[in-house]
Amino acid sequence: MSARGVRPGMLRHKENNPADAQAGKRQRTATGAGRQPLSAAAQPPPPPPEEEPMVFAVREDVEALLNEKMKGKNKMDYKGKSEQMMEYIKKLRACIKWLLEREDANLTEIGNITARLEAEGKQHSKTVVELKNSFDEARSINEELQKQYTSLQETLKKVEAEKMDTLRALQEEKDARTSVESMKNKLLEDLKKGKLEEKRLNDQIKMLQDTNKRLQEYNTSLQQYNSNLQADATKNAETMAKLQKEKNTMVETMNGLKDHANSVKMQLDLTKSLQNEAAKQKNELLKEVEGLRMELQRAREDRDNKSAEVDSLMAEMGTYKEMTGKAAIELDGAMTRTAALEETCSSQRQMIKTLETKLAAASERLKMFDLTALETMTEYENQKKILESLQSRLEEAEQQILDGEKLRKKLHNTILVRSPGLPKVQYIYLPIFKVISLQELKGNIRVFCRVRPLLPNESGAISYPKNGENIGRGIELMHNAQAYSFTFDKVFDHSASQEHVFIEISQLVQSALDGYKVCIFAYGQTGSGKTYTMMGNPELDDQKGMIPRSLEQIFQASQALNSQGWKYKMQASMLEIYNETIRDLLGVNRMAAQDGGSSKYTIKHDANGNTHVSDLTVVDVTSISEVSSLLRRAAQSRSVGRTQMNEESSRSHCVFTLRIFGVNEGTDQQVQGVLNLIDLAGSERLNKSGATGDRLKETQAINKSLSCLSDVIFSIAKKEEHVPFRNSKLTYLLQPCLGGDSKTLMFVNLSPEVSSTGESICSLRFAARVNSCEIGIPRRQTQMRSSQ
Repeated sequence: MSARGVRPGMLRHKENNPADAQAGKRQRTATGAGRQPLSAAAQPPPPPPEEEPMVFAVREDVEALLNEKMKGKNKMDYKGKSEQMMEYIKKLRACIKWLLEREDANLTEIGNITARLEAEGKQHSKTVVELKNSFDEARSINEELQKQYTSLQETLKKVEAEKMDTLRALQEEKDARTSVESMKNKLLEDLKKGKLEEKRLNDQIKMLQDTNKRLQEYNTSLQQYNSNLQADATKNAETMAKLQKEKNTMVETMNGLKDHANSVKMQLDLTKSLQNEAAKQKNELLKEVEGLRMELQRAREDRDNKSAEVDSLMAEMGTYKEMTGKAAIELDGAMTRTAALEETCSSQRQMIKTLETKLAAASERLKMFDLTALETMTEYENQKKILESLQSRLEEAEQQILDGEKLRKKLHNTILVRSPGLPKVQYIYLPIFKVISLQELKGNIRVFCRVRPLLPNESGAISYPKNGENIGRGIELMHNAQAYSFTFDKVFDHSASQEHVFIEISQLVQSALDGYKVCIFAYGQTGSGKTYTMMGNPELDDQKGMIPRSLEQIFQASQALNSQGWKYKMQASMLEIYNETIRDLLGVNRMAAQDGGSSKYTIKHDANGNTHVSDLTVVDVTSISEVSSLLRRAAQSRSVGRTQMNEESSRSHCVFTLRIFGVNEGTDQQVQGVLNLIDLAGSERLNKSGATGDRLKETQAINKSLSCLSDVIFSIAKKEEHVPFRNSKLTYLLQPCLGGDSKTLMFVNLSPEVSSTGESICSLRFAARVNSCEIGIPRRQTQMRSSQ
């Protein structure tokens, strides 16, 4: 018969009992091999000749064979009935043979599927690790390249700014150089003019020297002329004596002029440039000298008239004295201006040399900046190409991570592998990040045990296994000289930090984003640290409890999934059950809600196992800060009281619910998850707590609800048909978590002191019973979004 003839129910039956099937097969083989021949009397009649085997296509053929009735001609027709019986037995043998063949084929196929699943699981884990390493490497390379790119951009900006400054400075230097060159040309022209003026002045000095010589000769002739005049005219002796005196004065003056001219010549030899004013003054001096010459010529012509000539000579001598004094003053000024011009020229020459040096250095720097800019641009282009290639690799890695995330969600909590070494069909969970126990796969409630630290005046009675397989999972107590030991999924001693505890439940919290219902609640006696475990101190990072840390992880993971197309909407609510009355901890008018009684809030469960409380305040939250504000507001509203066992004891059960709605814009997939975080009130004994009045009523209500919770656990453990969820509001509210398809984890908190050992043993026994309860298999709530 072909494989299409195997019905799903039959295949599941065989798959769920492979050991029985193998045993049955071995029994049939042994029976067939060791079967003894029947006696002649007991042997059936010889079988008829073999015919073509029957083919059973569907289950209806087998049912028809089983329902077939024997028919005969009459009641006494034993031979006909015997033949029909033989035919019927032959059909049954063919059916049994076909079923055995199908069973062997199914077992072989199950073994092959198991091997393939194991290989695929190993390959997937390896692929995930490689993808994660590649992503981390690509992310680190990308960050390094981003930093290099940023630094290169800043360097390029600085280089461009320096280049612009250099260009501006170069332009200014060019302008200054142009102005200096123009000034230099102007100075050169002035220098040429000064040299021409100097040459002309030298010529004029030579002319003055010739004139002085002629004047000396003229003086000599005048002396001779005077002596002749004295000899010729005695009447004019006095006049001649006066004239002689004047002549001597004139000679002295001429000698002084000669010395002064020699000094002027020496000063002019040192002078390299003269201004136009000195030339004009010298020209005037020459004109005056020529005028003197003309006057002297006129005196020579008029020497017949001695008196007139002497008067004119005296006048000319006076004029000459005045002109000589002016010329001396003007020559001193010209020398001063010449020295100033020389200093100006030397300073300008030094300035020109300095500017030329700066210009050469600026040109070299400009060349270097051009080369550096070219190298920088080349390196920038290379880095840009490398960055583009890395970005493409990063996109590929992100796509691979997206595919891996899809595969993780598909395999998370669903990959089951049969363990070949177990007598019955059991399954091992193969998650992506962490190995989960067999109990969780079967739907068991996971249990974590946490022991609070000892107070200064307390003595401990709790110890932990030092070796063996129960390290980190076992706990031991001594009570009345008797040892008690328990084993759970995880045991945290007094040194475990909040972060260490949360790491163990982080993957369970992550399942809420994947569309599962998750419930985490804390159980234990008063003062054992339940509220610290669940809430802690949200203001201090190292003391944050499971509720704040879970919410932080939910929001961080939802933001990380935005890059994969997921958009999440979250709603938060928080209530307490106080004396079997539901109170809204987020309600605006809390006192009015308390006065309204329990009738205001009604617990309802829908067909999908979701729980709703009517009229309960539900707040849309978009960030961890909003949720933290709600938690602070709820903490102020929660009922607490003081007892002999705890100064600030929680007098109610607190339930925080976060509903998560997710939509993938790319695949149109929708998920709906629920995260329930519950801090139960502590169990306590009246003789220890010393409760009276309202505290007594609270203690009775707390113990009653916890007793109802214990009854529910016992009923589930015994697999009774009726489970008393409705006996209390706490158990009815937790019905989907305890009897549905939720992922549930319980913290059992213990006080390590000796006086609390009895209550600790009761809590551990209850936790062990909870750990053995089998509830529904977790089911993911997902669907495709309908197209509009």
